[in-house]
Amino acid sequence: MDKVVKKYKLNEEPNDLDFWLTKNYTERIQALEKLREHYIQFFLNGHKSGFQRVYRVIK
Repeated sequence: MDKVVKKYKLNEEPNDLDFWLTKNYTERIQALEKLREHYIQFFLNGHKSGFQRVYRVIK
């Protein structure tokens, strides 16, 4: 994949929706997974914590 940088004026920016509509569903899912992994790495310090479970002991 080639990295490409384009400069636009503020009022001439392309629509993100148009970009994502050109991608097939597997490319969109892969991009979403990459964003999720970045979020976990930067905001959760690499911990992939699931749902918290609460246990209560009943006698």
